[in-house]
Formats: sequence, C-alpha cells, structure tokens
Amino acid sequence: MFTGIVADLGTLRALKAGAVTRLEIATSFDTDDIALGASVACNGCCLSVVEKGKGWFAFEAAQETLAVTTLKDWKVGDRINLERPTKVGDELGGHIVAGHVDGIGTIAQAVNDKGSLFLTVEVPENLAKYIASKGSVTINGVSLTVNEVRGRQFGVCLIPITQEATNLGKAKAGDRINLEIDLIARYVARLLGQDGN
Repeated sequence: MFTGIVADLGTLRALKAGAVTRLEIATSFDTDDIALGASVACNGCCLSVVEKGKGWFAFEAAQETLAVTTLKDWKVGDRINLERPTKVGDELGGHIVAGHVDGIGTIAQAVNDKGSLFLTVEVPENLAKYIASKGSVTINGVSLTVNEVRGRQFGVCLIPITQEATNLGKAKAGDRINLEIDLIARYVARLLGQDGN
C-alpha cells in the first residue's frame, strides 16, 4: 500500500524491451535498505525490484503492465515519481493508494497561475463516474484532490512544492498519465452495483 506522497524523483537510466521489459531507474533512495522483490510505486505503478546497486534499481514489466499503463511511453532520461510502501504506523499523508493503475488519462490543459499549476485531465469513459469533486485521485502516483468535474474531465491544482517534487511540474497538454481512482469510490460503486459487474 502507498499514500501517493512521492519520496524521490528518479531517472530512467536504461530500458530493454522484450517479452518482459527491463527498466533501470536511478534513485536517491538508500538501495541497501531495499530488498529484492520489494515493491516500489513508479509513476503510480507498483513494480518489484529484481536487481539493484548503489543509487539504482531494476524492475521488469510484463506485456499486461505495458498495455494498461504509460510505461510503454517511457524513454531513457525521463523523470519517474517513486514511492516506497507505507509501513504500519507511518503517517498517511495522501490517501490509500494500491499502486494498481486503472487507466491512462490525458492532460487536456496545463495552466500556470501565480505559481500554481492547474491541470485539466480527461479520463476514459469507464473511469469518469469514479471521479468526484473534492475527492481523491492518483495521477502518476501523486495523491491529489479533485477541484471540479465536468463530464470526462476534472481539474487539479499543484502547489509549487508538488511541482518541484514530482514530474507533474513539467506536465503539458497531450501528456498521457497513469490514473488510479480512489479505492473507496471503487468499492462503493461495487456495493451499489454501478461498476458494470
């Protein structure tokens, strides 16, 4: 489990595509403290560490992961939002995040105003009903509060510290982003029989 509070802005240093795609990410985390097999949220996608060294770790992504996330868009040099799992007793600074990407959204508009960055995000139709004004949403692994909702679009505001600490500070119109809807919204919809199942 994660909280959507990005702890490091890593850099994709190597990528090898194949039946399973290997990704190496440079990090400021102390990798001595990270076990092989440990989970790390990478732009909101929970991946397992398969190899590590001082200042870097490697992950493998299956075809299914590539199909439902933006990982297939990544290029060497890209900045990646990183978060290690929450431990029992840690502060829950954002909201409960599973690290399971629900779909890919698109930045429809990015507007800077007096230091704040306002993003308008368009979501796939099947996810729109889960987005609520003043509710929570995860974009590229970042826990954000929804400002307003208009059909398939919603707005969020990034304060300067969030812009500096995450890759969303460089977001621009047309960018594809990983989306995870609020777990509570998902289960409420399931209980009410509104999830399509």
